[in-house]
Amino acid sequence: MKGLLTSIITVLTITGLQAQPMSSTPKLVVGLTIDQLRTDYLEAFSSLYGEKGFKRLWKEGKVFRNAEYKFNRVDRASAVAAIYSGTTPSINGIIANQWLDISTLRSMSCVDDPAFMGNYTDENSSPALLLTSTIADELKIATRNKGLVYAIAPFRDAAIFAAGHTGNGAFWLNENTGKWCSTTYYTEFPWWVSQYNDRQAIDFRIGEITWTPVHPMEKYVYLPEWRDMPFKYKFDNERQNKFRRFIASPFVNDEVNLLTEELLDKSTIGKDEVPDMLSLMYYAGNYAHKTSQECAMELQDTYVRLDQSIAHLLEVLDKKIGLQNILFCITSTGYVDTEAADHGLYRIPGGEFHLNRCAALLNMFLMATYGEGQFVEAYQDQQIYLNHKLIEKKQLDLAEIQDKAADFLIQFSGVNEVYSAHRLLLGAWTPEIHMIRNGFHRKRSGDLLIDVLPGWTVVNEHNPSENKIIRHAHIPAPLIFFGNSVKPEVIQTPVTVDHIAPTLANAMRIRAPNACTATPLTIR
Repeated sequence: MKGLLTSIITVLTITGLQAQPMSSTPKLVVGLTIDQLRTDYLEAFSSLYGEKGFKRLWKEGKVFRNAEYKFNRVDRASAVAAIYSGTTPSINGIIANQWLDISTLRSMSCVDDPAFMGNYTDENSSPALLLTSTIADELKIATRNKGLVYAIAPFRDAAIFAAGHTGNGAFWLNENTGKWCSTTYYTEFPWWVSQYNDRQAIDFRIGEITWTPVHPMEKYVYLPEWRDMPFKYKFDNERQNKFRRFIASPFVNDEVNLLTEELLDKSTIGKDEVPDMLSLMYYAGNYAHKTSQECAMELQDTYVRLDQSIAHLLEVLDKKIGLQNILFCITSTGYVDTEAADHGLYRIPGGEFHLNRCAALLNMFLMATYGEGQFVEAYQDQQIYLNHKLIEKKQLDLAEIQDKAADFLIQFSGVNEVYSAHRLLLGAWTPEIHMIRNGFHRKRSGDLLIDVLPGWTVVNEHNPSENKIIRHAHIPAPLIFFGNSVKPEVIQTPVTVDHIAPTLANAMRIRAPNACTATPLTIR
């Protein structure tokens, strides 16, 4: 009886498994990363939206309300690299949009590469500094190069990291000319992009574009507003670079959509059974990188126009490929532009932290302790780089100097904590150190990382426009899967973005990126 019962259970189990149809592999995966998108703003402004954008995603998609990054000091480049590689800067090497090149002591972009020329740009670029594979790379390997991979973004780093090492093309807007540009790393610059640049690019139309609110001013009540008149911008009349202003506005999202339509019309992407990948980026930050206090109405209108851009993108893709054949993944870069310092009227504690003065005093302290020499080689972005050659020449212990320097720096006003490279790499584990360690790369980060107190201003005396107000407050960011058999649900439990790459890999039935250790999310 026992054997018979086991056999019956086995038969029923196998029959049940066979009765469940396997989800079809999507013809196209669309990764839409929205720079600085916030869940709280997205929900707060919902009465201003139509029915075919965010409201549709919320109703028909698998919505994770809180997507978190596993490292601190997130910016656009480190976020995009983390999304597509499924790992953190400590492994993929992309610690920031820019970092200090130790060999030249100059600030460099994370995609700079003198080995490749630009198309419609004088920038030399490649993804060579990204040290791991991406989901796009794994798709290329799995399909023996048959799967198409394209990335379109307003920004160079976002486009290149989304296209990965093996993509067919990465396109971004030239902030000086308004043309779509790329790099010779991706071998060919498609004829249809050149044709678009020569006939339809934004530089032909920017003089006709005027930005005014979509809705009457009295509907924008969700953020405090100091003006009693609606805003009006004509990009062609702006005193500063008109294309930079345009790129930092919601109109750039429509420009991304226009080139996407060209790609869909002029290529075979999404039109056969081999999975393809299209990575896009929208912008949802403050207009021209102002503070939210300066442009509260513009920020709300940005979300209204963002909602319209998403609705249009869904409509175009449904018409040309069919949403049932597409798996969407929509998420945020998880950071926001710096805010203004709180007005003295409110008596919130704060102050100014000057990294250059801090570095100079540290060098004097180290000379007094270890003898003459330029011990502090450089400093940037709350990091101090020590002179390793000098320390080696003097036969000093690097770890000892790092720790002594940290003990000295922590005495400065406005400093909350100082982390030495030695402590991050070999010290005791704590949750805070784990987050910092994940954002630290031993060959690209500084010897000393300075954590400044919230409310304090990190002052850049050479370029005051880069002054940064420190805020440690959590920024809620969404993660939404939509289309291709996705089961609708809204989930409150936080999820980390390193799950995105393995989830998309699982849907396409390919390997996850080579440094990705997270498991796929259940979305169907």
